[in-house]
Amino acid sequence: MMDDVLHVLQSYSRFVITTHVRPDGDAIGSQLALGLFLKSRGKDARMINAHVPPANLEWIDGIDDVEKYNTSIDQQEFLTTAEVIVVVDTNTVDRLGRRLGPVVRKSSALKVLIDHHTDPDSWFDCAWVSEGAAATGEMMFELLADWDADAITPDIATALYVAIVTDTGSFRYSTVTPLVHRITADLLERGSRPPADVYSAIYETRSPQWVRLLSRVLGTLTLFYDGVLGYLVLRRGMLAETGCTYQDADGLVDYALAIEGVEVGLLFTETARGTKVSFRSKGEHAVNRWARSFGGGGHVNASGAFLRRPTDVVISQVLAAAPRFIGVRHAENGAVLTQDDEAYLATLLDVG
Repeated sequence: MMDDVLHVLQSYSRFVITTHVRPDGDAIGSQLALGLFLKSRGKDARMINAHVPPANLEWIDGIDDVEKYNTSIDQQEFLTTAEVIVVVDTNTVDRLGRRLGPVVRKSSALKVLIDHHTDPDSWFDCAWVSEGAAATGEMMFELLADWDADAITPDIATALYVAIVTDTGSFRYSTVTPLVHRITADLLERGSRPPADVYSAIYETRSPQWVRLLSRVLGTLTLFYDGVLGYLVLRRGMLAETGCTYQDADGLVDYALAIEGVEVGLLFTETARGTKVSFRSKGEHAVNRWARSFGGGGHVNASGAFLRRPTDVVISQVLAAAPRFIGVRHAENGAVLTQDDEAYLATLLDVG
């Protein structure tokens, strides 16, 4: 619970704070806010991740303190001597990275979890999980305000604002509550940057290469189940053609949900090791159960999974499983496989 986490943070002096691979706004904002706060209390705290922050967050004050794990002697010594390792916005060792995850898992330090995702690993010594929270940033504000609200500086407030605005889809998801807006108002009053500047820095700094990637991905749009489900495909070749990276894929899945009538959106991302599936939904469609059936997990309306299988095979398998999670609800509206759908799935299976 929060009180237990707060007690640990107040009782120890040497911390490592980390988060998931390919960190997003909630991960970086929550991590940075905690790191800056602990340093302001005289603690020795370092923020170390498997991957660097995305380019659209490089403007946040204090971001230069976020380190990429590089196995250097300096980092190894600090990780070895840290009293507490705090994991934010993710809850499994696999999501911490192939190299950093095992180091965290095997460390003799106390392992603390602050997160709002479901089904956490069991190896944490102290965990505060709030599945109903709109963002880890919401939880972090509650934690820091309970410790000392006056110590939430403009830089900390802006980092938390970034965490909340990004993980709520600019306040459009169902997890947004009146409390979230009250917290946001507080952060805006304390913050160092106006909301228009924050929005522009996050969402309006795309490169021409990204626009070309978006065009290629949108060209793969396919509607299924009478238009209730829409999916997109990101092939490795598209990245090579446009000069983009996998970080540029963040948010692409939302374009499938922007179509009228589409209630579930999927993005299939081809990688060298397999296929990443991003699940998004509106309303009560619990895509986390769907993702979990393929070894993944996440939120009710936003989840993911990774399968070590060819992309076309994964597409066919995930689509074929859809009726177990969205088909029954919409059966009376005709949201079942048509003959054309069945033929398409058969084609994909033949390819695999």
